[in-house]
Amino acid sequence: MNRIYFQSSKMMKFTKLIFLLPICLSLLGKTAYSQTINWASLQGEHRHIVNVHAGFDYAFNYGVAYSYQLHSQMPILLNLDFSKPVGEKILDDFKTKIGGQARLYQINNFQFSASLYGIYRRYENPLARLQNFGSEMSGVVGYYRPKWFVAGEFGFDKANVTRFKHSSMFRENFPAVKDGWYEPATGGNFRYGLQAGYSLKSNDIILKFGQVITQDFKTKPTLPFYGELSYNFKIRE
Repeated sequence: MNRIYFQSSKMMKFTKLIFLLPICLSLLGKTAYSQTINWASLQGEHRHIVNVHAGFDYAFNYGVAYSYQLHSQMPILLNLDFSKPVGEKILDDFKTKIGGQARLYQINNFQFSASLYGIYRRYENPLARLQNFGSEMSGVVGYYRPKWFVAGEFGFDKANVTRFKHSSMFRENFPAVKDGWYEPATGGNFRYGLQAGYSLKSNDIILKFGQVITQDFKTKPTLPFYGELSYNFKIRE
C-alpha cells in the first residue's frame, strides 16, 4: 500500500512538472539586456537618454528606457527599463529593471564597459501567474568611434526567486498545490553576441544579435537566439 502511494506521489510531482515547465521556460526566456551606448559619441552634457527598442527574445517584444548620466569622471549611467512581449493584454507579461552601467577602461578606441541590474518580471497563462525577482550582469568590449562602433557582449541573467499563484484550472488537477515563493532560483541564462551602431549628433541606431544558453552550458532554450533594434535620443543638460 505504501509503495503504491509513493509511486502515485512521484507521478503527481512529475505531472505537475510537465504542466509548469512551459511557464518556467517562458519566464526564463524574458532575458534582460542592458541599454547599448556608443561611448565615443556620449558627451558629458548628455545627461538624459531616452531609448525605444524592439526585438526577439523567446517572443517578439518592445519597450522604452531612460538613462541619466551622473556627474562623474568615469562615464556612469543609471537606467530604468520597461518592456513586454507583443500581445493584447498590456500587463499580463512584462519586465522592469533598474540599475546602471559604466565605461570602466579605455585604450585608444577600444573600450570596456560593464552593467548590473535588478529585475522584476511577471508572466501569466491559464495555469499560473509568476512573479520573479532576478539580476543581470554583463560586459561589453569593442571598438568605438564618434559615428559608429562594433562590440562583443557577454552576460548572465539569473531568476533568483519566483512566486507562483496557481489558477483554479490548475488546482482542479492538483488540489494540494501551494502558492508562494519558491527557491532555489528558477534558473539562469548566459548570452553572447555582437552589437553595432551608427551615431549622428544626438541620435544612435543600434542593432544587436546573439545566442542564449542555459547556466549548465548543456541545454538551450527552444529558440536560442536574440536580436534587437533600438534607438537612443540624447538630451543635453
